[in-house]
Amino acid sequence: MTEFNPSDHPHRRLNPLTNEYILVSPHRIKRPWQGQVEPPQVLNLPQYDPACYLCPGNSRAGGVKNPDYEQVYAFENDFAAVLPGPLPVAPPALHPLLVPEPVGGGCDVIIFDRRHDLTLARLPLEKLKEIIEEWVRVYHRRGSQDNIKYVQIFENKGSMMGCSNPHPHGQVWSLSAIPTLPATELGNLKRYSLTDVPPSDAPKAHDGKPCLLCEYAHVEVALKEEDSRVVYKNDHWVVVVPWWALWPFEVLVLPYKRHVPSIAELTDEEKSAFADVLSVTTKKYDNLFSCSFAYSMGMHQRPIPVSEIADGQDKFDEAHLHLHFSPPLLRSATVRKFVVGFDIMGEGQRDMTPEQAVARLRSCDTVHYMDKLDV
Repeated sequence: MTEFNPSDHPHRRLNPLTNEYILVSPHRIKRPWQGQVEPPQVLNLPQYDPACYLCPGNSRAGGVKNPDYEQVYAFENDFAAVLPGPLPVAPPALHPLLVPEPVGGGCDVIIFDRRHDLTLARLPLEKLKEIIEEWVRVYHRRGSQDNIKYVQIFENKGSMMGCSNPHPHGQVWSLSAIPTLPATELGNLKRYSLTDVPPSDAPKAHDGKPCLLCEYAHVEVALKEEDSRVVYKNDHWVVVVPWWALWPFEVLVLPYKRHVPSIAELTDEEKSAFADVLSVTTKKYDNLFSCSFAYSMGMHQRPIPVSEIADGQDKFDEAHLHLHFSPPLLRSATVRKFVVGFDIMGEGQRDMTPEQAVARLRSCDTVHYMDKLDV
């Protein structure tokens, strides 16, 4: 009987956050590619674009003029996906399978920098700390509003991820309901916290219960480098290609020294370390294929600040702050993974193993390739 080798043989891996399996097919990475090739990315963007809706002093699509901002700038999205309350009353359902659930809230845009040609990877640490502080402010502001049950912070980078404007920016959508993915994660984090797990030195939640993500980060950090999937770590945060990664160079970014339910509960030192891992992660991404690396990034945490949760309501203490980076590029700057076929009809599937992905990301420099060209 052939001895199983995870680098050669197909196998499944369980994502404990979603309770879904990922099919890993490492032998398929050798197949020739004759599919779609993305066009080369435009790298020579101007520092200011008079036609850009997000550049300082320009008018947005809705007619509002941006101020001549110097710092991080946030405003309500002119084309919000959800609208403020009061929520309308849904009509009687025609059938139990056809029940509409009204949802309300608000959407914000956060512009990271006045320059049109920069990204997180090319911003200084002080600017990244400003962005983190703005995330904290919006989390508090939206999380304190009536009927808001969840604040979702995210960034889409690159046209292949649906980003309609290259100017560096992210978004925050705040809803009157907890969206499906975070709700699933929170449910599985809670279930893990109520189970008997083997004793370990991993950080625990504030009530002493086990934390799934604290335990996972503890395991990865403790492993020898050749067995671990850690890309980078500093004194407070770790970047890891998760055991269950779906996207080719997917990473999970999270604090590993203590249990941190939300961004509002970070210390100043942890915020500085957060800025460091954001910088290193995005630089390594860009350096992988010497391009502006596309991704979707999302932050999962306690749904709203604990100070805004009424007595007797679930405080979601089992939540642990973490960021998902889901990048589509696979073999080069022009060949991407498509989530189609078996991925959407069966279960998620990847070719290159997470261990192969982490080896490539580790080897990438932390100095941006364009900064080397500027020397």
